[in-house]
Amino acid sequence: MARFGSVRWLAGLGGIVGLIVVWWIAGALELFGGTIPTPWSVLAEIGETGAAYYVDNFSLTVELALRGFLWGNGLAIVLAVVVILFPPVEGLATQLAILSYCTPIIAVAPIIQVAFAEVTTMIVFLAAISVFFTTMIGTLSGLRSPHAGSLDLIKVYGGGRFAQLWRVRSVAALPNTLAAIKIAAPAAVLGAVLGEFLAMPETGAGPAMIIAQQSGNIPQVWAIALISGAVAGLGYAVVAVIAKYATTWSSGTAARR
Repeated sequence: MARFGSVRWLAGLGGIVGLIVVWWIAGALELFGGTIPTPWSVLAEIGETGAAYYVDNFSLTVELALRGFLWGNGLAIVLAVVVILFPPVEGLATQLAILSYCTPIIAVAPIIQVAFAEVTTMIVFLAAISVFFTTMIGTLSGLRSPHAGSLDLIKVYGGGRFAQLWRVRSVAALPNTLAAIKIAAPAAVLGAVLGEFLAMPETGAGPAMIIAQQSGNIPQVWAIALISGAVAGLGYAVVAVIAKYATTWSSGTAARR
């Protein structure tokens, strides 16, 4: 098992190195009209601009993405629980989740911008709506995953839907819920950046990228895009670490060791 894990890490590292090599060659050959800078030019641009510039812009983006992440996931989990406790509302809840997923953000943004006077509220809303569908469906699937025998045992001892939810369903739902939240973390960052593109606050990754595009600073555009990807990846990694230990506990694997 350990050998398999090592091979997987080496394969992932090899893929990253190969991607950087291809990127470097494309930048050196000035493919696609010189719109692909070399990795070195991107790093040089970050060093020349200074870390403070990126910290100032990304601090707001991360804050708004985190707020949207918490609101979106919280509401999604609550709605999934409501469906389990009151099954007749499932049709409405599912339609609401699908609507939030299928409606393009760029179409929703103007309505939200009119509804909310504050720019930051609109960005948080777009980040929240970006994670809502995935987390709700994942949580609902997890809440429905327990074996029927476990639920019948709670019923035999006089427990109702609330007891089943607390003692069986909530534990069984952890793997699916955390798997959905892992995907939601990068989605929240993407939703926040798109919201900044449309709302144009004074600072943020979105406005910084627009300014770089308008000034023709291609390395800086790439730098902002790569840092956005790194922030999204960090969010995924944090949830993945939590999920690794939480799912082990919920499955009872740790207790059997």
